[in-house]
Amino acid sequence: MAPIDRSPAADAVRDGGIFPSRGSYAEALRIGSLLRKETVGGALLVLMAVSAIVWANSPWAAGYFWLRDLEVGYAPWHLQLSLGAWAADGLLAIFFFLVGLELKREFVAGDLRRFRTAIVPITAAAGGVVVPALFYTAIAAQAPELLRGWAIPTATDIAFAVAVLALIGSHLPGSLRIFLLTLAVVDDLIAIVIIAVFYTETIVIPPLLIGLAVIALYGTLAQLYRRFFHLRPAAAWLILLPIGMVAWAFVHASGIHATIAGVLLGFTIPVRHRRRDEVDPDDAGLAEVFEHRFRPLSAGFAVPVFAFFSAGVAVGGPEGFIAALTDPVTVGILVGLVVGKPVGILAATWITTRIRGIRLAPSLRWVDIAGVGLLAGIGFTVSLLVTELSFAAADPHQDHAKVAILLASVIAAAFAAILLVTRNRRYRRITVAENVDADGDGVPDVYES
Repeated sequence: MAPIDRSPAADAVRDGGIFPSRGSYAEALRIGSLLRKETVGGALLVLMAVSAIVWANSPWAAGYFWLRDLEVGYAPWHLQLSLGAWAADGLLAIFFFLVGLELKREFVAGDLRRFRTAIVPITAAAGGVVVPALFYTAIAAQAPELLRGWAIPTATDIAFAVAVLALIGSHLPGSLRIFLLTLAVVDDLIAIVIIAVFYTETIVIPPLLIGLAVIALYGTLAQLYRRFFHLRPAAAWLILLPIGMVAWAFVHASGIHATIAGVLLGFTIPVRHRRRDEVDPDDAGLAEVFEHRFRPLSAGFAVPVFAFFSAGVAVGGPEGFIAALTDPVTVGILVGLVVGKPVGILAATWITTRIRGIRLAPSLRWVDIAGVGLLAGIGFTVSLLVTELSFAAADPHQDHAKVAILLASVIAAAFAAILLVTRNRRYRRITVAENVDADGDGVPDVYES
């Protein structure tokens, strides 16, 4: 009889597993590539946001607001929108399309396809949504009209967070990076549900039905483009793009936020073969084409342009800044993002691992999970979008909420940087160990154990 392995790692596997999961080597390579692209996008995002703030508070501020409010488009189709609205409703649809595509990939072929590996990031994301919302609600409850902004501090901006990691030179281990990305993906899913359910005031049924029918057509072509139409992925992309734009226009006309159309379209793209546990290069080809074409467009143009038109807030000098800081909306968002996010993520993760008998990886400590929680407190892109859905443009609370988002993101990034830098030496040793390839087959040994 073979001896029983009594090591801590073996005990953890028998009891319920080790967290965070390292995943497969192919998944690690894919996520590493994705995060490198998000690093560039995050840097552009910060640059455009800072440019907007500087311009909006300069002697030439009138030019910024004129440009943001300039209306273009075809009015009979309900598409005469300001440039700011085009950025929020149109360009962000590209971002949310990729969110939908990443969500499907995670649930079909990634860590979220198995309950055992999905339970921790899902509950962590839920904790990172519920606790900030509760903090905001408790602080803003004195004025019921302010409660509409409860969802503002619940979002995570993965591009901004990854840009912070690149800036501080963190050697965050691959398992923590996968956890951060998976957490952000689930966070985005919750944000999508919140926007669709809580920020849709009226629904016009005819354009909604037409939009859903067009999305169904889009999905059918996406699934059958090669088998029945004998198209290459590049040719299918040229056909699907205009159909997707038509679907977006009808969903926009229905009263549902148009970014939801992007998510639904992303869900229709095939990422896995019909037979279980076998990836089909043909079916995966379309997902790869869209990822290749739209990721740079989203990270390098769509999201930074949205940040430029959304982050430009006229603070109004020291008096205006002090007035913003004393607004319950500002305080609620600050506390929600800087305190609520890491507390919610850390608490939900700790409780879930205890209930499920899952052990923290021996090379990590709970302070590392706290660092990921602080990074998740960088709520920028989706938080700004929810702000514009929560408060009218003429409402001072919208500007105060944006000030809070900007300030909270900077504070959360600073705290995360301080904590993670102190752990950097430890992370560097873990990274070196994870990259050892003693047999020289091109795959690190930790993925073959």
